[in-house]
Amino acid sequence: MGRQDYVDSYYAASAHPTPQRPALEGAVECDVCVVGGGIAGCSAALHLAERGLAVVLLEAHRIGWGASGRSGGQALFGIATPQAKLTRLIGPADARAVWDVSVEALALLRSLIERFRIDCDWSSGYLLAAVRPRHERELQHEISELTDSYGYASVRYVPREELRTRLATDRYLGALHDSNSGHLHPLNYTLGLAAAAEGFGVRIFEDTRAGSFAPAASGRVRIATGAGEVRARQLVLAGNVYLGALAPALARKIMGVATYIVASEPLGEARARALIADNAATCDMNWVLDYFRRSADHRLLFGGRVNYSGLRSFDAPAATRARMLQVFPQLEDVRIDYAWGGEVDITLNRAPHFGRLAPNVYFLQGFSGHGIALTGIAGKLLAEAVAGTAGRFDVFARIPHADFPGGTALRRPALVLAMLYYRLRDLL
Repeated sequence: MGRQDYVDSYYAASAHPTPQRPALEGAVECDVCVVGGGIAGCSAALHLAERGLAVVLLEAHRIGWGASGRSGGQALFGIATPQAKLTRLIGPADARAVWDVSVEALALLRSLIERFRIDCDWSSGYLLAAVRPRHERELQHEISELTDSYGYASVRYVPREELRTRLATDRYLGALHDSNSGHLHPLNYTLGLAAAAEGFGVRIFEDTRAGSFAPAASGRVRIATGAGEVRARQLVLAGNVYLGALAPALARKIMGVATYIVASEPLGEARARALIADNAATCDMNWVLDYFRRSADHRLLFGGRVNYSGLRSFDAPAATRARMLQVFPQLEDVRIDYAWGGEVDITLNRAPHFGRLAPNVYFLQGFSGHGIALTGIAGKLLAEAVAGTAGRFDVFARIPHADFPGGTALRRPALVLAMLYYRLRDLL
């Protein structure tokens, strides 16, 4: 199989130089084998190696090839599941523990960037913008809950008049501003984590797909690849929607949803600042949402169109540009330099899905659009669990997850019908 290079994205075009690691040939042994070279896998490898474990990481394409290197780059507080729903699922104590981990995830991200000098254009600030009057009410309630119940003091409400001084659009009625969240260049961040992991001795093999795994002698796991194998004491599956047939039981719990991003031509610093004055990442509150931010070289990065059907029949770049112009009609004259897409892994309840397939086989998946920060802390929790301190990992493992209905044949059509309801709700 030939090397699978990155998709033609703004991130790939502006990525720092990185070596092409070799494919695995022959047999290697290690303490832990990690499958998946995104943020979750690289973070897990880094934190495991820091504990003195011998780690091998297998990536089917290149480091950061999947969602970790293509996303909107927004690092957000919380998880995709509302705290009230999470409390119903696992109780108030565990729900609070999940919340605390999500806040720690942002601190960990900034710490890793500083500690390993990862050049990834980190910028603080996030706006969650109301499109409908009901969104305003929901934001006011959320801010009260976050400040009063969780002591999260970095959020405040931004009324419409002030918001217009921050965003050059009339589309939004108000917003929640969080100074603790922010945005970055996701591919350069992932590449930086991989380099940090290698600094602790992690062996990374690219162009190496894990084809199967099975128990081996002395309680080990044998992971077969196209031209070799890994024999490990522990196995970590962090490939999300790209695991394929490697773990069918996990595939039933997540759905790959296509999402798309465009990058404008460079606007110049003055015009870019006029669009988003304080360089905050922005996301609206519709179910089929828009999200956007400025890049370090003064482009507008705008994402939003999602495709639940799995079909590629519509013009995603044109549809995404049209959504961009609904927010910023003053960009009608602006050229789009890059347009790309990828799949985000969602769970049925939108909560992350961690757990074990066997006592020595762990998995991390289902970040549902909150992956930039949560994947990093997931790797740290995984390393804690492998080292014998599994309390925080097991809190996440207790979140119940149902299979997507409909089996392999009908699950996507069933999801499309469900999403039509939410799309109609966006219009009301």
